[in-house]
Order: sequence, then structure tokens, then C-alpha cells
Amino acid sequence: MDRVHRQDGVHLLTRTVAPGVALGGLIIGIGLALKGPLDGISHGEEAVNRGLAGDRSGTWNAITAVWSQIGNTAGVIAVCIVVSSLLLWRTRRLHLALVAPVAIALQGLIFVIAAKVVDRDRPQVDRLDPSPPTASYPSGHVGASTGLYFAFALLALGIENQWLRWTTVILCLAMPSLVAFSRVYRGMHHLTDVGAGALNGAICALLAYGWYRTCTRTSRR
Repeated sequence: MDRVHRQDGVHLLTRTVAPGVALGGLIIGIGLALKGPLDGISHGEEAVNRGLAGDRSGTWNAITAVWSQIGNTAGVIAVCIVVSSLLLWRTRRLHLALVAPVAIALQGLIFVIAAKVVDRDRPQVDRLDPSPPTASYPSGHVGASTGLYFAFALLALGIENQWLRWTTVILCLAMPSLVAFSRVYRGMHHLTDVGAGALNGAICALLAYGWYRTCTRTSRR
């Protein structure tokens, strides 16, 4: 099994955490703009939420309830622990197994701070889920599911079997898309909320993956 060295921690701070701080600033800036000079976008988004709410059906309510749970905090953490543990067991590569945990931890920190600072109201429609104590922007469900499954998609690019590789990648990319649709459909978020969540999760996954690649190159020298 590979080991984590002090230099790996330095790389984590400089190549993952530091860019993550900049990402957090960007997401907060977009959120504040949506409550200020870009407030007109928020009003336009309400029409999308009202349209989806007006077309709800029992079947789609049940389907989106399942999709929404993909991004639930407990579910994301459970999947991350199980898959990362399997990766560590199969590959004996600790850095690789830490990609997804680093990604969801970083996006989670950015999400909590951004939600507190921006404090955006949820859409003015009937909501199908209990409202968590956090605000509407950015979407935590979408951020967490994107961070987790996009990280897995990046790692899946290393699978040798082409059919298995691209099937895994497509399935991993589909998961947060289902979460995003369900959260808007169920009245929990605006479109820009899920967009910001996806941006947060995707970039955090890229940063975590970049850290892994840097550590791998360093260990080979």
C-alpha cells in the first residue's frame, strides 16, 4: 500500500484547498449577484418551478423521491465509504481511495459557507420534501452527488476494459443529473441553485483528482 507523505499534505493545501477557497468565493459571488443585480433571473426561474409543480403526478413524485435520495448526505457518505474502501482493498493505493472523500469534504465545506452567506429563499411553490435548515443556494444534494460520482467517473477512466470504462463513466455522470432534476421538480431549488451545486461538486472532484495525480507523479520520482 502506498503511504501519505508530508509533501502530499502540502500538495493538498496548495493544489486543492487553496483553489477551493477561490471556488467558494466565486460561488458566493454568483449567489449574492442573484439576490442583487441579477435578481431578474430569480424571478424567471420561478416560472420553471411553477411549471414543474403544475405538471406533477403521483408516478413522477415517487420516482423523483428516489432520485432525490441519491444526493442525501447519509447516502452519499455511505456510498463513498463503501466504494472507497473497495478501491483501497482492490488497488492498495491510498491516494486513489481518498479522491472521493476529499472531493465531497471540500464541496461540503464550500456549500455550508455559501449557503450561510447567501441565504437565498427556496422557490415559492409547494415542496414535496421537508426543508432542511440550510438555504436554497447552492444545492447541497447536487453538490454532494456531483462531487462523489464525478470523482468516480474520473477514476473510472483508468479501467482497461473499454465497455466497462464508458458504462461506468456514463452511469456516474447520470446520477447527479437525476438528483438535479428531482430537486427542481420537488420545489426544493431553483435552476441556478442546482447549477451552482453541480459547479461546486465537479470542480472539487477535479481538484481532488488532480491532487491524486500529483501525488502519484511525485512518488514515482
